[in-house]
Amino acid sequence: MDSVKELTKKIIKFRDARDWKQFHNPKDLAISLSLEAAEVLELFQWKSLKEIQKYVVNNKNHIGEELADVFYWILLMSHDLKIDPVKALENKLKKNIKRYPIKKSKGSHKKYTQLK
Repeated sequence: MDSVKELTKKIIKFRDARDWKQFHNPKDLAISLSLEAAEVLELFQWKSLKEIQKYVVNNKNHIGEELADVFYWILLMSHDLKIDPVKALENKLKKNIKRYPIKKSKGSHKKYTQLK
């Protein structure tokens, strides 16, 4: 499997070969990321839990393609903004470990600001 850096290089090569960087400002990258995430949501919209379970079993490739689109924009935006997405995720996880201590958050869906 390719590393995040290798995938990012492939994405940049793909984009640059098409001269699309000119369209990729932070606002439009964020919009594209949001739109692709909405397409993931759309896959599950209006389905019951039972329908979703069946859909997931029968449509893993399509779901994977939509998740890949989200990942594409995350990597592209991270590259252009000079943010290491792996380091950013590691830092966020450290922050969330503190925000959501196991004793207070286990089995709860409450936001960290609501935990007592």
